[in-house]
Amino acid sequence: MPDPAAGTIASVRLLVAEDDPGLRSVLERALRRNGYAVDAVADGDRALACLRGLSYDAVVMDWRMPGQPGVDVVRLARRGGTRIPILMLTACDTTADRVEGLDAGADDYLVKPFELAELLARLRALLRRPPVALDPVLRAGDLELDLATRELRCAGELVALTARELAILEVLLRRRPSVVARRALAASVWDDESDAVGSNTIDVHVARLRAKLGPSGAVVQTVRGVGYRIGEDAAALGDGTPPDGGRPGGG
Repeated sequence: MPDPAAGTIASVRLLVAEDDPGLRSVLERALRRNGYAVDAVADGDRALACLRGLSYDAVVMDWRMPGQPGVDVVRLARRGGTRIPILMLTACDTTADRVEGLDAGADDYLVKPFELAELLARLRALLRRPPVALDPVLRAGDLELDLATRELRCAGELVALTARELAILEVLLRRRPSVVARRALAASVWDDESDAVGSNTIDVHVARLRAKLGPSGAVVQTVRGVGYRIGEDAAALGDGTPPDGGRPGGG
């Protein structure tokens, strides 16, 4: 697959957890070249935090890392209800190791050293699997976002969103009623989160999304100094902040 065109949004987001900086860099570059959006972390604690706070389509997880070992991250993520496909990387190739990793909840297993072509093929196979036990429709008030068709309806009427607006709304609905931090939102929606966090880009896109949701019962609110959240009406959000969230950049 060729590099994505400039300005396009990678539709599949991966988490790569690998403590070796050289291998982590190689994986990140190779996956981005193949059209994936990638978050890369160097330890198990950060990997677990990402899995608990962000949305991914698949995970590449090293077995041995600082903090929580990869196999424990997988086990804890599965206990928390995560159904994301997980490909485990390891230098261990005994039957006992493979059994432990698979029993912990890994979906596939790749022994180091490996060829990038095989890793990509295994990821494609995992991503072809149908989602498990997930509601394909996210709702708030009379707003419905169908994840299968990528269509938004407000009171039954189709609302046109850009790909970026749709991605922002999906993150907010998945985390509802929690506040989504600006950096977490940027990491989920933009390939390079620093481009969004360091400017008013997020505020501009949220303002446009908020305007399109105007006729619905859903409200996007800016929580100053933190991020954004979505609810069915301003009163339900509970802190008295007006629905427009104040000045752009206030989040």
